[in-house]
Amino acid sequence: MSALAVASGDGAVTGCSREARRELAGAPEVTAGAVGGATESAEVGATGGVDSADDGGLTEDLAADLAAASLALARRFAGGATLWCLSPAWGPHAHHIAVEFVHPAVVGKPALPAVAVTGPDPVAMIRLAARPGDVVLAVAAADDPVTRSVLRRAPAWGTGTIWIGSGPRPPAGAADHVLWLDDPDPPLPATGRFVLLYHLLWELAHLCLEHTCLEHTAVLHPSGREQDGREQDGREQDGGTCVTCGDEGRLGEVIAQQGPADGLALVRTATGVELVSILPVDPVTIGDLVLIHAATAITRLDQDGA
Repeated sequence: MSALAVASGDGAVTGCSREARRELAGAPEVTAGAVGGATESAEVGATGGVDSADDGGLTEDLAADLAAASLALARRFAGGATLWCLSPAWGPHAHHIAVEFVHPAVVGKPALPAVAVTGPDPVAMIRLAARPGDVVLAVAAADDPVTRSVLRRAPAWGTGTIWIGSGPRPPAGAADHVLWLDDPDPPLPATGRFVLLYHLLWELAHLCLEHTCLEHTAVLHPSGREQDGREQDGREQDGGTCVTCGDEGRLGEVIAQQGPADGLALVRTATGVELVSILPVDPVTIGDLVLIHAATAITRLDQDGA
């Protein structure tokens, strides 16, 4: 029985049996197109699956994180989202995830829009193609510079974020949902443990989509909050609102300058493109991240988000 067959079978909401999870850890050969890259064929997990002595590292905390990420992803898909799959160091993972969502292995399961991003400049590609409400799913180490750059910009693009990885964890708030294996073993990404995580993410997202109650849950704003203002996902929201003007500190990405004399720039935010005063932080360049308050860029963020 193939790993895909296990992942898409009639498993319970709480997940597969231990035996099924062991088989699930092996990955089939997959071929998928990519944005900006050639068609790639690779076998993920060829070096082996999950050790028979454990359960793939699925701790109680990780299971809870996985359930929360699956529900959030299902809500986004229900709203018409596209999943952008990124893995700069391990490209086959991005392809495998995209294939998983686009080509469901079970009759009756809907195909969900997903794209593997494997070109030379993922930041530019996702910036151009992603829409507010989409989701970026990254499989990468915590210190991967491309992944960090993409996920830091995601709130300005209005996209949700999921980060799968292992070893040292990324900083708090680096993604809406972090699905992390604390095992520091360097070969771990080549085993079936990452495959297990995104297979379960796929299956649980479909289970959430099948529930009619999903239609009655609060709709997620592109910033990651429900319409009633409650925080959603795992990312901490910055600052709240100003007691004087009611505005909040929002992340934006500079996309064009109006001219040095004007002191204005076009900035992309989760709600669209805005004309913002940049006098307090001038000079800025295209691609800079700024914090916006009352139509004014009050802080320019450095490469580490500080």
